[in-house]
Amino acid sequence: MVDVSQHELVPEHTLIDEDEVESMLTEYEVKRAELPKIKRKDPALPDDAEVGDVVKIVRDSRTTDKAVSYRLVIE
Repeated sequence: MVDVSQHELVPEHTLIDEDEVESMLTEYEVKRAELPKIKRKDPALPDDAEVGDVVKIVRDSRTTDKAVSYRLVIE
């Protein structure tokens, strides 16, 4: 079976700790519930991701070298 999370086209998904979550929410002036969502069963998520966690996704970008986005893990 193929491990989708290791495919070269899947961007890096990293769980972030609560201190970094609070810092990011303050910086962008958003609430956790306002973040875009990602389902817990998404194959790109780390195995230890749980509902309520925030995932940092780093993609390659033509204009900014790296593009960072955040997703809230849901059921």
